[in-house]
Amino acid sequence: MARRLPVHEQFYSFQGEGFYAGRAAYFIRLFGCPVHCPWCDSAGTWHPDHLPRKIQRLDVNKLAESATATPAEFTVITGGEPAIHDLSELCEVLKKANHSVHLETSGAFSIKGDFDWITLSPKRWKLPLEENIHIADEFKLIVDTPTAIQEYDSIVNRKNVPIWLHPEWSRHKDPIILNTITEWIKQHGAPYRGGWQLHKNYGADLLDPGSAPLAPLGGDISLGY
Repeated sequence: MARRLPVHEQFYSFQGEGFYAGRAAYFIRLFGCPVHCPWCDSAGTWHPDHLPRKIQRLDVNKLAESATATPAEFTVITGGEPAIHDLSELCEVLKKANHSVHLETSGAFSIKGDFDWITLSPKRWKLPLEENIHIADEFKLIVDTPTAIQEYDSIVNRKNVPIWLHPEWSRHKDPIILNTITEWIKQHGAPYRGGWQLHKNYGADLLDPGSAPLAPLGGDISLGY
């Protein structure tokens, strides 16, 4: 019997972040996350005030069929924290359909599955495992304070893959955060790169009816979540 996974939403859009930014992608956002970042823009995957009334558990074959029915260049498995689930079978089914599989994770849990690309975004509330730091293809550091880059850089400690510096979205117009990122890149150069969430500017994800409504964490939709 095929594995069933708890799915918060699945939709066809484009990747708005990182190395593959701007490319057509199918997103499977799994439910559940024990990390609980206070500014999470996927609050519906864990926040008690924004939990959906019903969580679908979907067969991995059905998920793969939905993904491969689109012209997407790859499927992104995200969350929540997707690595709390065993993703081996979903990866296997997608690969049998000649579909590339990407993972977006905090790196705090053992990764079960064969992925073509791993984006690791460390979170101070539960730090990544050393084993995951070594297999990441890129890092995404969320800059929510002026000292966040130094904090996460000491954890990542990798200099041979891209390290994207993203302003935390509720502060994406904050000159202190933006200038901190700019000056770090100017002073350190590669592999640091300025990051952004292009899909939010476009509202790209929300154009697909499979995308879940944004959860207004804190009751302020102007913050972006």
